[in-house]
Amino acid sequence: MSIDVDYLVIGAGAMGMAFVDVILTETDATVALVDRYDRPGGHWTLAYPFVRLHQPSAFYGVNSRGLGVDRVDTAGSNTGHYELASSAEVVAYFDQIITQQFLPTGRFHHFPKSEATDDGIVTSVLTGARHDVRGTTIVDATYSRVSVPAMRAPAFPVSPDVRWMAPNELPEITRPADGYVVVGAGKTGIDACLWLLGRGVDPGDIRWIMPRDSWLLDRMNIQPVEGFYDSTVGGYALQLEASAEAETVDDLFDRLERAGQLLRIDPAVRPSMYRCATVSRAELDTLRQITNVTRLGRVVSVEADTITLESGTIPTSPNTVHVDCTADGLQRRPEVPVFTEGRITLQSIRTCQQVFSAALIAHVEATVSDPEKKNELCEVIAHPDSDIDWLRTTAANTRTVSRWAREPGLGEWLEGSRLNSMRIGDASALTPDQVAVSMRVLRNLSRAVRNLDRLLAEPST
Repeated sequence: MSIDVDYLVIGAGAMGMAFVDVILTETDATVALVDRYDRPGGHWTLAYPFVRLHQPSAFYGVNSRGLGVDRVDTAGSNTGHYELASSAEVVAYFDQIITQQFLPTGRFHHFPKSEATDDGIVTSVLTGARHDVRGTTIVDATYSRVSVPAMRAPAFPVSPDVRWMAPNELPEITRPADGYVVVGAGKTGIDACLWLLGRGVDPGDIRWIMPRDSWLLDRMNIQPVEGFYDSTVGGYALQLEASAEAETVDDLFDRLERAGQLLRIDPAVRPSMYRCATVSRAELDTLRQITNVTRLGRVVSVEADTITLESGTIPTSPNTVHVDCTADGLQRRPEVPVFTEGRITLQSIRTCQQVFSAALIAHVEATVSDPEKKNELCEVIAHPDSDIDWLRTTAANTRTVSRWAREPGLGEWLEGSRLNSMRIGDASALTPDQVAVSMRVLRNLSRAVRNLDRLLAEPST
């Protein structure tokens, strides 16, 4: 079978789906979507069953259709915040997008359980059947290489005598353990610890191997602006003021912490990692119940009675459950231009907002003809990893906000995008106090960028 399409999109993860949605909604283009998995959703189809979004469902999915019911939770550790979709909800949602929105257009071809080459050869991994899909533009929606523990083996040797498992297997445990060792301090490690504590495991029975402590984001500051103006726009104003006024990098992080813009699990340990992990204050209090934290670097090997780390060893036992939370998740990839001849490489153009980025890239593709202008509007911001990356990504985000504000017509699209966590809504409905907060933001945008650039250039950083 041969098919001619305008876009051959490789990868049906969240970014690929968000891109296709805008192209089908805003243009008359034809699209073929190829993915190695059976269902759309990428890593969500392999995620541990208790995972939830760390940001509100209101900002996730595709632009044309809401995820969830815009409910503020009234029970549990997310109380007072907008709902967080589960992995099952996310996968079901993407299924509905394919069947109820994409396919009925008549301009969409779906190739699940298939692999594609850049020259348009699509091969089914089930039957070996080959299709010639000639796409005018190739869209790489796999460049971010999102990884979860279920997708790969650990990067160090583990004895077969060890009870070693990915978080996916935790709900399948059928016999008690001597204790639990959570390996990894990122989003997955946080989720594993919260799940264990939520299922009644005593905090003293959990050892948390934390190679690096992380700066965390307060979920209250990442909510729809309506109803949360003080914590969202007000929080952004505080962030910009701290960025504009800090004298040193350490002073900056002190100011951000005092302003509630960054959190840490242990107030006595200065974090060196920042990867946009988000918690509620209630979750932070729960995590602080775990006091048996090992900070001896990364794991080198795991034997039946010993865990060897970069800077020492700790004991373990054959009946201790070891939870592998070491997958890199969203790794920091080299920045490449989003738009090149015949190719679009989906990447973040706003830090840690991958689906919004993909949707905006699609809108720029649909409305801007000049390739140089396209890349100017879609400057890539590589995913953060270290604490200093907070400065880099914040400066880049702030420059991007100013650039978008100057582009005719783009502001209207941004305000209409449900994926845009920074949309303000009806400006005429703002109270005088809210207008004053907005003015604080405007006053400090340029000052913040200049000072962050200065701090980044300091030799100590």
